Amino acid sequence: MAVTLPAFADALPAGFVRLADVDPSIRQDIRYAGSDNFLHRKVNGYDAPACILTEQAAKALSAVQKAVAAKSLTLVVFDCYRPVRAVADMGEWTREGGPPDPHWYSRVRRSDLIAKGYVGELSTHSRGSTVDVALARTDRRSSPNPVCGAVDADTLDFGTGFDCFDPMSETAHRGLASEAAANRKMLVDAMRVAGFKNYAREWWHFTLTNEPFAKERFDFPITGN
Repeated sequence: MAVTLPAFADALPAGFVRLADVDPSIRQDIRYAGSDNFLHRKVNGYDAPACILTEQAAKALSAVQKAVAAKSLTLVVFDCYRPVRAVADMGEWTREGGPPDPHWYSRVRRSDLIAKGYVGELSTHSRGSTVDVALARTDRRSSPNPVCGAVDADTLDFGTGFDCFDPMSETAHRGLASEAAANRKMLVDAMRVAGFKNYAREWWHFTLTNEPFAKERFDFPITGN
């Protein structure tokens, strides 16, 4: 059963923080708060473009940020805590059906996204310690303009953009250009040191190994400060 919102709108459940309050240097590009995502609209529950995480996950992510900053790099987060209502919204949207989308999922119909494992009926994001993240340079722009997924995120070249629903997004996908493969390895290694485990089907998806709410899901909306 999902844990619901505390007494007032901007409150967070105990143990949750806004990432900007822990480490404002981490870039936030929260895609589901706008229309630049695979649904082409705002997702239910995303009332502000803000990253909310458990305190443990936010502090661990800040440790990664400090480590990569020495290489003139920064983390860019695309999604953090995801309300249960948002997961349900995504599921309902896929069941509406439709043809492939060349920008986000060119090889599968919308109605097959759940069956193919690209959209989950449950999500680790709802536990508050999962983050979708990439790396970008701090000293110059680095947009690689990938053929699939988010294309304007100003990140290093990872072979695809965030939310490219295609086998190319598998972290160890064969056939990647050497630069993209090296960037994926650098991200995975940096996140692993801080206690995050990568989801093998999505190079951007990481969950804190010792997450505090491993058996709970939350459904409070994402709000600003």
